[in-house]
Amino acid sequence: MRIILPGNRVLDVLLNDGAAAAQLAAALPLDVSMSRWGDGEYYGTLPVPIASGERRREVFEAGEAALWPDGNAFCLFFGPTPASHGSEPRMASPGIPLGRVVSGVAALQGLGASIRVTLRAAPA
Repeated sequence: MRIILPGNRVLDVLLNDGAAAAQLAAALPLDVSMSRWGDGEYYGTLPVPIASGERRREVFEAGEAALWPDGNAFCLFFGPTPASHGSEPRMASPGIPLGRVVSGVAALQGLGASIRVTLRAAPA
């Protein structure tokens, strides 16, 4: 999957094999308005519902993408959040891992309080 950031910067994401990631991939392309949470997460409500029955966790790594089931939100982690203990990215409540950014996650740090992104299928 590709995430098109403001300024046409691109993040490539390798989605995992889970059902939520497959549903997200099947719904692409999607435009998502995202808000910054602390110093390390962008999140935005997806315009389509994604099933949330998979195993959840609270702690993620910088570069991971996840689904926050409580808000049907797509999340991108790049540093500590207000819920973190130390430097690890932590969700407000458990979420479902979707995949990992494979290049350029540092581009998220210089963006503002809110952004609009496009999620697209990666070129074949």
